[in-house]
Amino acid sequence: MRLPHITALIAALGLLAGCSFGTITDRINPYRIDVRQGNYVDQEMVAQLRRGMTREQVRFVLGTPLVVDMFRNDRWDYVYLFTKGHGEPEQRVISVFFEGDALDRVAGDVQAGDPQAEVQAQRGERSRVIEIEAPVED
Repeated sequence: MRLPHITALIAALGLLAGCSFGTITDRINPYRIDVRQGNYVDQEMVAQLRRGMTREQVRFVLGTPLVVDMFRNDRWDYVYLFTKGHGEPEQRVISVFFEGDALDRVAGDVQAGDPQAEVQAQRGERSRVIEIEAPVED
């Protein structure tokens, strides 16, 4: 009769010790590294893009895309995830769209250097189409 009570007591103590172990390890080792994953794309890289660039030129500027959909060959996605040691993860997504072999448009989360982008960022509007210039003809 006492065996089930002792077993339940040991199980409860084990669970209680497991709950407190997480807070103990945080006190012992409060340092956590920053984790960066994916393709880092900044505004300077996006500013180099021009409408009409080939896929190879876009790959040279932005690097190899993280996601290429085999069913939609006209879109590349660059995904970047940054997790600060004890903070919330921050994710950015840049999508590059092609017409044939030529760059058509870019959409995503990169913050442009214009005031309108800052207003959109303050409002919480993350996704926006980034204007790219047509290639300069000589």
